[in-house]
Amino acid sequence: MTQEKLDSWQEKTIHTEPIFQGKIISLQVDTIELPDGKTATREIVRHPGAAAVLALHEDRMLVVEQYRKPMEKFQVEIPAGKLDPGEDPIVCAGRELEEETGYRAASLRPISAFYTSPGFADEKLYLYLAEGLEKGAMNLDEDEYLSVEAITLEEALRYIEEGRISDAKTVLAVYAWRLYKLTGEV
Repeated sequence: MTQEKLDSWQEKTIHTEPIFQGKIISLQVDTIELPDGKTATREIVRHPGAAAVLALHEDRMLVVEQYRKPMEKFQVEIPAGKLDPGEDPIVCAGRELEEETGYRAASLRPISAFYTSPGFADEKLYLYLAEGLEKGAMNLDEDEYLSVEAITLEEALRYIEEGRISDAKTVLAVYAWRLYKLTGEV
């Protein structure tokens, strides 16, 4: 597709109406002009972004299991958390790893950065590979209740099949780990 065509398909914002401002997210409704001149609305969730960690220790992946209210079930996930204002994602990744698992990483390498739900949200998640883990100090948020486990690749793949792992960041991390084991690269 040509740049000219791409430029002509952009949606111009006419008006933004703030709906909700929370601790983590905000919601707005934008009135936009479509390429054909008509108007439409877009409901947009604004999020500060997040970092997540594929933490490998003794050929096992560190995961946390916690209750996820939006889905009304427990989930097994890789350690992750939202970026503080102005925070570098790699700093957030290291902080969240230690806070949630009690481990620090000797090295953090970027795997990928992706938008979690670009149809309605601007959250960008940064995924890192953590290696050379050593014991640190777990420091959970006051409203955070989770357990930490170290699982094999086979267990992680089975958890995906069973639905115990079903969030995009963790599924992506498991497949990145499998690739890493096969090729030595992420």
